[in-house]
Amino acid sequence: MTETSTVTMTATTTTPNGSKHSLPQTPSKVEPTFTAPYGPNVHVSKHPILAHKLSIIRSSSTSPSSFRSSLREITFHLGYEATSTLTTKEIPLTVPSTNHTDHVESTGQKLKDKVALIPILRSGLGMVDSMLDLITNAQVHHIGMYRSKSLMPVQYYNRLPKKCDVDVAYILDPLIATSATIISVAGILKKWGVAKIHVVSVIASKQGLTELLYIHPDVHVTLGHVDEELTPDGNVMPGLGDAGDRLFGTASVMEDEEELVHPSKRKRTMSMDSGNGH
Repeated sequence: MTETSTVTMTATTTTPNGSKHSLPQTPSKVEPTFTAPYGPNVHVSKHPILAHKLSIIRSSSTSPSSFRSSLREITFHLGYEATSTLTTKEIPLTVPSTNHTDHVESTGQKLKDKVALIPILRSGLGMVDSMLDLITNAQVHHIGMYRSKSLMPVQYYNRLPKKCDVDVAYILDPLIATSATIISVAGILKKWGVAKIHVVSVIASKQGLTELLYIHPDVHVTLGHVDEELTPDGNVMPGLGDAGDRLFGTASVMEDEEELVHPSKRKRTMSMDSGNGH
């Protein structure tokens, strides 16, 4: 079993007079661009490309199609980092040689952990495809939650199998506001029997993240950003709006029915007519 983690290595060098000196310790792999101000189980991305994508997904002018594509790209980036601690096992394989007839025996790696993706309906659905691109054999189990007027989570859908055969579960939800929903789902998964739980989210409120870690200190969290403000009615500020509505285009959006018509062929507006003196 091999676990992907950062390992420090020490080397020595010999001077001309025969004395040995230790070289500075260096990591054996590049450190991810993450910081963990909330403890070792929380990772907040500082990658510039992700920051660029976050601005797109936050913007009020972003269409549902662009929102969906941006969410997929952000999820892939966060998912890549969130899965860095999965374990592997060695497997035998053959590699084709350059003459296209011979094959070279070698050793490869295969994921050992059994993984489940747990998208929280409905906005979590927009994160599933990217995670499946990373872990093609992952199970997908849906849990439906909505937030009542009292800001308490209400479960309306749960298709978890009776028997848990999962080593790691990734909870997918673009936004952590009060964190009541995430806390509830994490509790359901623990009761189901999952040994390790990892939350992947785009944005979390500082208050919600703190509450999640207080209730579930063993849960790992990978985020794109932490927003400071949580309003009394449970909205993250600035946040990204209602992720479900923006993902599926169910919000009331003013559509331009002539957006595919050349400007010279579009109908004149009242303001244009009045400007022409009619």
